[in-house]
Amino acid sequence: MKNANEQTKGIWYVVGAYLLWGFLPLYWKPLQTVSALEILAHRIVWSFVFMICILMITGKINAFFTNLKGLFRTRTYFLSVFTSSLLISSNWLIYIWAVNTGHVVEASLGYYLNPLLNVLLGIIFLNETLNRWQVISFFFALIGSGILAIQHGQVPWIALSLALTFALYGLTKKLSHYDALIGLTYETMFVAPPALLLLMYQYANGTSSFGVESFSITLLLMGAGAVTALPLIFFAQGTKRITFTMVGFLQYIAPTIMLFLGVFVFKEGFSTVQLISFLFIWVALILFSFSKATFMLKAFPKKSH
Repeated sequence: MKNANEQTKGIWYVVGAYLLWGFLPLYWKPLQTVSALEILAHRIVWSFVFMICILMITGKINAFFTNLKGLFRTRTYFLSVFTSSLLISSNWLIYIWAVNTGHVVEASLGYYLNPLLNVLLGIIFLNETLNRWQVISFFFALIGSGILAIQHGQVPWIALSLALTFALYGLTKKLSHYDALIGLTYETMFVAPPALLLLMYQYANGTSSFGVESFSITLLLMGAGAVTALPLIFFAQGTKRITFTMVGFLQYIAPTIMLFLGVFVFKEGFSTVQLISFLFIWVALILFSFSKATFMLKAFPKKSH
């Protein structure tokens, strides 16, 4: 019963994370008057402050400082965390810019493509192999992406950039051995100084929105840390309690919410060609999920009667 309760908690944690990520465009939209770079800087600085508070509350602040010495002494750990910080910051910047310039639909496509790119990177860097259904799923995803590229006359760079940066971020995280909360704090720590310098420069030159525009804008910028860190904390807690396959099935909640927000709330265009493209992507994801589920079922030994 205890195990079942833990799994239920895990599902709710992961669902909570993906719900927050899915509805996040509603948080960034009111900040359209603020540049994406300034929003990113606030997101980084306030995330670091928020994570330090979380570490103090959870009693992990001593471990944070203890592991900090080893982080700078071990080249592999240092490079993995530093690279992670650059990748997640790039992902945040592209995502914020996409939302505030009316590209929520294409951003959702990026997160649909993300699990497929994860597998591709696993093949290239981790010597993982593909089964027949995964090969077929990649074929459908390639067709869907190709249709979009032909329609736009160019590569859908927003979707591919979001998918690639987040997939590479996941890859670098595999090289890190730190606790999820401590690891995220290190990642924001690396990019917090330049982010803070940018905010100070903007404030000194009168180009800052913080404390200058409406009070609601200032509050939203300060809250960027919490809305960034909370879903990551939920996700970390949830993945400890449920299988990676279950996480894989649940991960499509966020891009689906984003797609509906883009089409029905933000009134972005969604043509027949885009629908056909997304259909190919969805078929690819169904086949991909089916292949993972089949693999997991085969991995479990049959019960003897």
